[in-house]
Amino acid sequence: MNQLDQVLYTAKTHTSGGREGASRSADGRLEVKLSRPGGTGNGTNPEQLFAAGWSACFISSMQVVAGRMKVVLPADVAIDAEVDLGRTGDAYGLVVRLKVSVPGIERDVAQRLVEAAEQVCAYSRATRGNIDVAINLV
Repeated sequence: MNQLDQVLYTAKTHTSGGREGASRSADGRLEVKLSRPGGTGNGTNPEQLFAAGWSACFISSMQVVAGRMKVVLPADVAIDAEVDLGRTGDAYGLVVRLKVSVPGIERDVAQRLVEAAEQVCAYSRATRGNIDVAINLV
């Protein structure tokens, strides 16, 4: 289990109704309707939120490691994230693919950035060994 040396931020939300409900943050910055994946509702689903959160965290981690490596990260770095939800026996599981685009950076340097960011990113660390993850430079 990871122990934190210092808490930098605590996200607080209130969710009701499950996958057909709503979620809002304690600070009022997030208020979202939820719907089932592929359903007819007009909300988002937890897997989309997970994909967005992981992508944002990963890009921020790339910014951190780029600074350490003395590499100027281009402003148009982007990640296309895919989160699969499926059955695994009697339970549910996730599979994640992150397709990382780092235009204008030599491929070997970009690959080192991605590998280093994978070691720093909180989402990558939290899921390591728990779900199948493919992080690819595109």
